[in-house]
Amino acid sequence: MAPPLPGPLAHLAPLLTHYGYWAVGGVVLVEDFGVPAPGETILIAAGVYAGAGDLNIVAVAVIAFAAAVVGDNIGYLIGHTGGRAFVHRWGRYVFLTPKRFAAAEEFFTRQGGKIVTLARFVEGLRQVNGIIAGTSGMPWRRFLVFNALGAALWVGLWASLAYVAGTHITAIYDEISRYQLYALIALGVLVAALVLRHVLRRRQRD
Repeated sequence: MAPPLPGPLAHLAPLLTHYGYWAVGGVVLVEDFGVPAPGETILIAAGVYAGAGDLNIVAVAVIAFAAAVVGDNIGYLIGHTGGRAFVHRWGRYVFLTPKRFAAAEEFFTRQGGKIVTLARFVEGLRQVNGIIAGTSGMPWRRFLVFNALGAALWVGLWASLAYVAGTHITAIYDEISRYQLYALIALGVLVAALVLRHVLRRRQRD
């Protein structure tokens, strides 16, 4: 019998009970192309269920990984086909001129791999990761590799932790989430440093 899910996981119990693996795949998929959905939460809840023997942890991990990769690639397609035109049309109203966008595009093409991998672990960035990559013109194959790496690390971390920790996972999740702000700040500092280096190199070449 499935264990009672603790804290913020509890509202997902009916969804997992009725739809099982379909719920995991569906929620993770839609979250990864921008739809507000509890993808990370349902992955953790499924890991708890797997630890109790109600789901297979390997199946949970494989389905979540596949859904994460496909979802981000849908986001990439959205950004690649419509995002750039949107930016060129409306970007000037937020001071994103075509020249600035071209510089951002070049930067993301060269440094985007690190961002794509790390963004998987940051709430907010995880949902728009693919769209940003597609909009900025990051090559699809490069995006696919780093996106798959980030998805594998993300699924591996939360599925295995939930599987082992069981109903104690919320305490662990709260502790890790406490440091998420620091991770986001560190990512921001990294991006700022890379942008600064890129600008300085361009000035030296000019």
